[in-house]
Amino acid sequence: MAAFDFELLVIGAGSGGVRASRMAAARGVKTAVVENRYLGGTCVNVGCVPKKLFVYASEYSEKFEEAAGFGVHGQLNAFEWPELRDNKSNEIKRLNGIYNNLLENSGVALLHGSATLVDAHTVRVGDTEYRAEKILIATGGWPSKPDIPGAEHGITSNEVFYLEEFPQRAVVIGGGYIAVEFAGIFNGLGADTHLLYRGEQILRGFDGDVRDFAAEQIINKGVSIHTHTDVKRIDKLEDGTLRCQLTNGDMMDADCVLFATGRTPMTDGLNLDTVGVETRSDGTISVDHFFRTSVPSIYALGDVIGTPQLTPVALAQAMKLVAHWYAGDQEPMSYDNIPTAVFCQPNIATVGLTEEEAVERYGDDLTVFESSFRPMKHTISGMPERSLMKLIVQTSTDLVVGAHMVGEDAGEIMQGLAVAVKAGATKAVFDSTIGIHPTAAEEFVTMRSPRS
Repeated sequence: MAAFDFELLVIGAGSGGVRASRMAAARGVKTAVVENRYLGGTCVNVGCVPKKLFVYASEYSEKFEEAAGFGVHGQLNAFEWPELRDNKSNEIKRLNGIYNNLLENSGVALLHGSATLVDAHTVRVGDTEYRAEKILIATGGWPSKPDIPGAEHGITSNEVFYLEEFPQRAVVIGGGYIAVEFAGIFNGLGADTHLLYRGEQILRGFDGDVRDFAAEQIINKGVSIHTHTDVKRIDKLEDGTLRCQLTNGDMMDADCVLFATGRTPMTDGLNLDTVGVETRSDGTISVDHFFRTSVPSIYALGDVIGTPQLTPVALAQAMKLVAHWYAGDQEPMSYDNIPTAVFCQPNIATVGLTEEEAVERYGDDLTVFESSFRPMKHTISGMPERSLMKLIVQTSTDLVVGAHMVGEDAGEIMQGLAVAVKAGATKAVFDSTIGIHPTAAEEFVTMRSPRS
């Protein structure tokens, strides 16, 4: 049998793939990574990074309104979409270069092209076959569109970052965090924005109080939310207008229709079936606690295995896997208390259990603390925005098992709380912590009265 070309060959140069290949190479492992698109994966190119930059841009118009109450008067003269779009693209190119340098400086061989599995130890890239002791699949996910007439006239989160023109009328379809974030972006940048969701309330999977409160705040910002509503058909008119036929019988015209209706694993062309890699009904790859597939020499991690689709999760999986391989780590990855944020306006951030999950796990052995208030800034700005903070405590142990926030900088605040929750802090620990005054964050350590 031919010798191995690499000890480790990684398919996909996204967050997880790059981290795994770099960490392995740093331990002296002969490593290669295959990529057919761009370095950095979804997060860097068409996800977290450009999205957050657009969120920043979308918040400036409201800041002009806020400023007047503080005696600072000005006006928004113009918004130049091409300037924002191109400045964003330049930043992405810079980051692509950094990722390239990280791989090269780590000694990782970068193979450009599409990978196909030939057998348990062989990967074909173009016309060349490479043999590896271990193969790691880290190909991520890809946005999907519904199977409706005219779906080709709509775009996904991949294309929204490169629009030729900014739309005056935007329809966003979906109710998850991607849909909600882009509805806020469109709205903040001046588009008449409608968010359509077929369910009862947006942000399924988040805490019920958070969902209702956030929806109310988002509507107050100017986004029109239509629940129990979906698109049946899209027709493109002669003037370029996209006419959406809705499930409730209404028609809605738009310049841009964004589908944020889910993502599917990117496994096309990998030849998983032929080599015997088992997948689930949703297309995700089945793995054990240490990311091994049904083929012992082939591993997978990140969005492609169906775990929480968050960049830090893929990074943590990569480090866990490399430590398992080369440092004897036998502790499985924990998915408890993963903090996350939704960068809508205002922000949402959460860690631990929702109230619904806590009730299912602990029954009535719960105490809930909740505070809704107008942030100090808006007592002078005159803006109607409110914040919500919520702690969920297991009564018998006093452990804080969930923390939730809707409000400005919620993501920044929640990261610190996530450390406390992960460390097993009790409500008594929260209560004994001195607050930083005056801040919104201090509310988390001053809530004393349980919700009635």
